[in-house]
Amino acid sequence: MWKFLTPPAFKAEQSGPEADARYRKLGWQVFLGIFIGYAGFYIVRKNFSMAIPMLAPFGFEKDELGIVLSMNAIAYGFSKFIMASVSDRSNARRFLPLGLVLAALSMMFMIVPVQCMGPEHKGWAIALMAALNFLVGWFNGMGWPPCGRVMTHWFSIKERGTWMSVWNCAHNVGGALVGPMAVYGAMWFGSWFYGADTQRYFLIGTYLFPACVAILVAIVAYSLIRDTPQSCGLPSIEKWRGDYSDTYSDKAEEVLSTKEIFRTVLSNRFLWYIAFANAFVYMVRYGCLDWAPTILTEKGIDIKEAGWAYFAYEMAAIPGTIICGWLSDHVFKGRRAIPTILFMAVVAVFIFIYWQNLDNINVVIACLIGIGFFIYGPVMLIGVQALDLAPKNAAGTAAGLTGFMGYVLGTALLANVVIGFVSEHAGWGWTFILLIAACVMAIFFMMLTYSKEQYLVKNKK
Repeated sequence: MWKFLTPPAFKAEQSGPEADARYRKLGWQVFLGIFIGYAGFYIVRKNFSMAIPMLAPFGFEKDELGIVLSMNAIAYGFSKFIMASVSDRSNARRFLPLGLVLAALSMMFMIVPVQCMGPEHKGWAIALMAALNFLVGWFNGMGWPPCGRVMTHWFSIKERGTWMSVWNCAHNVGGALVGPMAVYGAMWFGSWFYGADTQRYFLIGTYLFPACVAILVAIVAYSLIRDTPQSCGLPSIEKWRGDYSDTYSDKAEEVLSTKEIFRTVLSNRFLWYIAFANAFVYMVRYGCLDWAPTILTEKGIDIKEAGWAYFAYEMAAIPGTIICGWLSDHVFKGRRAIPTILFMAVVAVFIFIYWQNLDNINVVIACLIGIGFFIYGPVMLIGVQALDLAPKNAAGTAAGLTGFMGYVLGTALLANVVIGFVSEHAGWGWTFILLIAACVMAIFFMMLTYSKEQYLVKNKK
């Protein structure tokens, strides 16, 4: 297995106009590969959120399903951190598709707890759901790190904010497809498996259909991605562009030991600041996203319309993320903290309006679109900060630390378990208070990173 993932050896370096043309071509190619590949992970990522409203007739309760939902985030958080160190020492071309295929296969088996156990064996069904959702999350953790590896090796620090803002939209594209896939997958293929038993059609739309699509995406990603420029006979991106970051040295091209990688990352206090900020950003992101279908269906909205609201939330993020990345690079001159703070402040305003107008579906959907537009910019910029603050041979692990905090603390504990419990026992009002408080905490921790950003920006000039 490890030999299969070993990075390819560097080839003899090419130079001249032909090499320049090949560099530009391969840069676009690998970017397309990681964009499509990462979008594929989100096709088989948070599908359980769409399934939650449809599981109520089977006797499952929100607090139970919140625990199942949290397993995905817990696994993803640990995997993103642990597998990131593996990714920093692996061939990204193979590592990413492998994770996507394994995630898709795990998602397929999510049918089993409802199909083969049902309410008669609810305890076992919940346990199996939790185990499978854990595996889905774990293998999804193999998505971001190889993309971070590719990004740091193929794109320089001066262009990374813009490229990352565009690439980050991949998860919005993938996430946006979950709602329509759940609806139309059930409509197109549900009868093939369940005949007149329409109550079970959602199992095909939310689990089986997206999993099959994800496997096809993995094949496409493998055909496009290349590990490093040097493995293709090209110079490093720093040498080719003459663009050397503050964290760059000749050692950045070497493969570090696991001990060296973790020591480099864990000793950086600014990475810890953005990791805690990420936890609260993710609490808001998934606190709104994961529970939106449930809130909407409780207010009388059909599951099909709820799926399209889910779609709108994700698609609104695309222009918002790109604008945020552009502002970071061109208006704030490489500073990531300022636009993150501004965007989180606006998110807090939309959450308040959302809370005060729960009975007005049009306002609710408009607020979800507004939250989607502004929340993903901070999600993206925190990832960029992690890459900026760490050497590129430890970039995956640096991003893994922020992801670990985002998903284990922010998503699993706060967005899934806490909000699931609070909504069940105290009502939705208290969940919105928690979400606004999370916005405030994210702003606080981002303010702590501003001084380090000033240092980095000065050294880039």
